[in-house]
Amino acid sequence: MVFAIITHVPHGYQEGQFFAYSPYVREMNIWTKFVDKVILVAPMTKKSATEIDLNYEHKSIDFIAVPEMDLLSTKSILKSMLNTPRIAFSIYKSMKKADHIHLRCPGNIGLIGCFVQLFFPSKTKSAKYAGNWDPKATQPWSYKLQRWILSNAFLTKNMQVLVYGSWPKSSSNIKPFFTASYKELDKKTTVLRNFDTEISFVFAGTFLPSKRPLYAVQLVEALHKEGFNVRIALYGNGKEYQNLRDYIEKNNLEKYVFLKGNQTQQTVKEAYQQSHFVILPSQSEGWPKVIAEGMFWGCFPIASDVSCLGDMLDDGERGLLLQMNLDQDVAQLISILNDQQQYHLKVQKSILWSRKFTLDLFENEIKALLIHEDSSNH
Repeated sequence: MVFAIITHVPHGYQEGQFFAYSPYVREMNIWTKFVDKVILVAPMTKKSATEIDLNYEHKSIDFIAVPEMDLLSTKSILKSMLNTPRIAFSIYKSMKKADHIHLRCPGNIGLIGCFVQLFFPSKTKSAKYAGNWDPKATQPWSYKLQRWILSNAFLTKNMQVLVYGSWPKSSSNIKPFFTASYKELDKKTTVLRNFDTEISFVFAGTFLPSKRPLYAVQLVEALHKEGFNVRIALYGNGKEYQNLRDYIEKNNLEKYVFLKGNQTQQTVKEAYQQSHFVILPSQSEGWPKVIAEGMFWGCFPIASDVSCLGDMLDDGERGLLLQMNLDQDVAQLISILNDQQQYHLKVQKSILWSRKFTLDLFENEIKALLIHEDSSNH
């Protein structure tokens, strides 16, 4: 099977291998296990690989480089418009050669792919919509357009669209899905943490305004002012790094707020294993791996009520859903910190839930999807 991947994720090439952001590549290495050849249509970067990148494992990859696209300024919009025909033609050529077309959405390259796939109604296709599928969510128009095309069974033929969460009134080609980080073999007994020593929080992810890492810091700062022995370690980097650093220095938080930068999956895993809470006050999510990973290792999850997070945390039965009001959220946290039995009960529930979603199950689901579609073509 020739498998064409259309994605906006920037890729690099180093020592004879293609690499990109590790959570994405880790998943694509599972998809490509079951195919003979990969055609990869994506932007190419000249940057060297870092701790958060990973190599593709497939031995037969035909890489088709396309320009990056963004719609953040007048100049970039004009540049993207000029590049669109070239990108569309590259995508068309790759789809023509493919037995299976796989779109990564939402993203600007994925948006063009949504239009181009309309010319291949008889080819088997899949799309992984890694964003928030909630129809009520406030989203950019380009995301809404991708959702509309993908869910329109009249326009989009032979397509299975994998989305996070179950949503009412979905079309027949929409398949609720999940993602995973750990294997069955990783399921080790987790010792429940007590509050008799320092209480630790962990935040992991890109430091963007939409992820709201500052809110995580402010929550811990407020708890410290209330007399709790707390600390928070933030793993990642991004546009908000300097703002966070300035805030920490200005408010003298250096003794219990720590910026750890980008780290390997192993380092972050060890942080989950040692922390009491994992926190993600994000404005928008798909399936937040950070929360699922923290739950797997016995971290009590604290997250904003967006996308499928309400389902993941069972409306607060296996975690805490933030109201995004500092006073209210601090009060919720103090209630947990004053009731260790309730904390342990919710942690146990979160471990049981998160450990259903292993890489083994994920691989079996992907294999079933691809093998079924491949056999139906013969």
